[in-house]
Amino acid sequence: MGEVKVIGSSKSLFCTRVEWALKLKGVAYEYLEEDLLNKSPLLLKYNPVHKKVPVLVHDDKPIAESLAILEYIDETWKNNPLLPQDPYERAMARFWAKFADEKCLMRAFEAFWKEGREKEKAIESALESFAFLEKQIQGRRFFSGDDKIGYLDLAMGWIPHWLNVMEEVGGMKLIDAEKFPILHEWTQNFFEIPLIKECLPPRDALVNYFHFSMSYMRSMGANKQ
Repeated sequence: MGEVKVIGSSKSLFCTRVEWALKLKGVAYEYLEEDLLNKSPLLLKYNPVHKKVPVLVHDDKPIAESLAILEYIDETWKNNPLLPQDPYERAMARFWAKFADEKCLMRAFEAFWKEGREKEKAIESALESFAFLEKQIQGRRFFSGDDKIGYLDLAMGWIPHWLNVMEEVGGMKLIDAEKFPILHEWTQNFFEIPLIKECLPPRDALVNYFHFSMSYMRSMGANKQ
């Protein structure tokens, strides 16, 4: 099916979900680590619009944005389908993946770096968003069903590892067994899959990354005042 490359960052949850999808499909690929503080000519060539990772390059054709990449991978390599076959279920999977990125992840990140009353408001908003995910997975082992993970699980895959580090560095707790028992159980089930563990960045590297991110975001916020 041609040469496959992934331009990414090992600490990026968006890049890791792309690697997960390729591994689930059994697709061989070359991984190119990007220095996001000194962006390479290759990244600027293949993603001149956003200049961000991940970028999937297949036969010299680039695809950007992680959720779009997941769909491309699923449509190009037909084995081990990621998205449901039913059109309604496919639409719902896309909806909840976008919701998780735009609401849950963004609210969690705000709660992670903000302080005082703004932090409290962000936590409250994040908890409201996560409550929708709790209802969405009710009665199932994984978001994609009982037997195996799929597109929506990969889209939510930042919760067990990245969110856990954000909670630690940010001094907060969003997902626990008491507030969200079903979602908490999903994180345990997802985290136990060997293929998932293979691509996870070291925890200490993520801790350092989020400490840097917190300092950067707070300094940016201070400069705007």
